[in-house]
Amino acid sequence: MKSSQRGNAGFFDAFFEKSGFVLLDGGMATELERRGAILDDPLWSAKILLERPDLIRQVHHDYFIAGADVATTASYQATFEGFAKRGLGKQEAARLMRSSVELACEARDVFWSKQENRAGRTKPLVAASVGPYGAYLADGSEYQGDYGLSVAELMDFHRERLEVLAETDADLLAFETVPCLAEAEALLKLLEQLPGRVAWLSFSCRDGGHTSHGEPVEEAALLTNASHQVVAVGVNCTAPIYVEEVLKRMAAVAQKPLLAYPNSGEGWDASARCWLPAGSAGDWRQLASRWMAAGARLLGGCCRTGPEDIRFLRQVCKCH
Repeated sequence: MKSSQRGNAGFFDAFFEKSGFVLLDGGMATELERRGAILDDPLWSAKILLERPDLIRQVHHDYFIAGADVATTASYQATFEGFAKRGLGKQEAARLMRSSVELACEARDVFWSKQENRAGRTKPLVAASVGPYGAYLADGSEYQGDYGLSVAELMDFHRERLEVLAETDADLLAFETVPCLAEAEALLKLLEQLPGRVAWLSFSCRDGGHTSHGEPVEEAALLTNASHQVVAVGVNCTAPIYVEEVLKRMAAVAQKPLLAYPNSGEGWDASARCWLPAGSAGDWRQLASRWMAAGARLLGGCCRTGPEDIRFLRQVCKCH
């Protein structure tokens, strides 16, 4: 197991000291789609681990070129249960999970090998993505959290793949799009069983004050305060218009750096399997500076954002 090279309390200090912020990457699956990948499949981006790993590596590299300090791996929807439905055994499923990290590390190392890419930069990190139980269901449940499962049952679901990802060269784990406190509790309990590992915990939210399941976002942030292994807490894959209020509420109680990487504002229709227009969800680019003012120190994008958005966001962060 790889241990953090930075103290947990100041995990991102090298970035904060150099630039004042950490720039995350943007969407993986939707960027793969933009480049021609067909993801109409329950495995979503994990499907491309089987078919076009080179394309995943290129997306990671392009995000680094755009300014990202962190690559989030294509393991969001990679689960033993999901791969089993495709006829893949545990050994092959674990190999694919490990490959998601290897691809990001390879892209990072190629980027960092060129001296011109290092100017004003700290060596980027790789975060192993851990999507919620709802991502495996592939029915939009990560935006509801109505699983009907106990904390113990959610721990059973996540345990084995967390053990696999913890043994890779990822710098940290990314618990993403978590819709409810029960799943967050399950992930944090499992993290305690991986003492050499750290993670960020990011919730999906239905509005400016509640997780997707309806719990106050203050409770979500408070849940992380007792864990020395959690290095940031925040919100992702949420409409941009809600992010500022979520951050302000979390900032009032959180003892961790705050992160925000919302989607473009478009909504996902799970039954029709398509994206819906943003409507009044807010302009992602116009709102970015307000997220920093609200306390976010790690910023990026989620679904339907790409390298150009990250390049723009880096300029916003540098000027803030």
